[in-house]
Amino acid sequence: MVDATIGHGGHSLLFGKTLGPEAVIVGFDVDNDAVRRARSKLEALACKVVLLNSNFSQIVGQLNDIDIDKVDFILADLGVSSPQLADPDFGLSFQANMPLDMRIDKRLKRTAADIVNKEDEKTLADLIYEFGQDRASRRIARFIVRRRRIEPITTTAQLGQIVCKALARKQPGQRSRIHPATRTFQALRIAVNNELENLKQLLASAPGLLKKDGYIAIISFHSLEDRLVKYDFKQNAGDGIYKILTKKPIVPTRDQVVQNRRARSAKLRIAQKRH
Repeated sequence: MVDATIGHGGHSLLFGKTLGPEAVIVGFDVDNDAVRRARSKLEALACKVVLLNSNFSQIVGQLNDIDIDKVDFILADLGVSSPQLADPDFGLSFQANMPLDMRIDKRLKRTAADIVNKEDEKTLADLIYEFGQDRASRRIARFIVRRRRIEPITTTAQLGQIVCKALARKQPGQRSRIHPATRTFQALRIAVNNELENLKQLLASAPGLLKKDGYIAIISFHSLEDRLVKYDFKQNAGDGIYKILTKKPIVPTRDQVVQNRRARSAKLRIAQKRH
């Protein structure tokens, strides 16, 4: 089994409890602290556990390096974890004042602050529109450029306030389904971490890695990710490679959303390798 986003090991722990000593779980994560925590959580499992501080886009090469060429199951949970959102080292949240970083993998060079302070207005607007799907992207970009002429934008609180001002909304007390800065922050995080291209690489690699009757399961959290997964599964099903097991994505129940509000946008799609 490959857990492409090991996180703190929750999914692998559930699966690992059903596996014997002949089984192997290979876990990937670009967050080295998550790898360390997962190792502690999974150390009592009967199966072998191999954890790699690597991006799942490198899945083929990394598995070849440990002499694995075929797998039974690939799981990827594409969500950012609650501890990561709360950790100022990542700079992901507008709910607290953090350095404007957004790199999940600290080996990456470009931060969100680099993008916000260096890209031209059109590039910023296009990025917010494409990755954040915010129709007000041009206005937001204009406000960002106007503000950075006065001083560099270096914190999440600064950026959140700029977006709120651009959208003429009060912060943070105004009632709204989502915070006005949500889409801009999503767009920057996707751009900084190259999330969509990495997902495309994982999806492209999966058919060659899965054994006959093996499974791939992807949990996505916004429409850009889900659209990529849906299209890939459909295309592979049309080519006779996959059988789609979820005609519609599996979504959390009302009780699950009450227990974990961040799960409200989760969508799980599953496919099985035919041959």
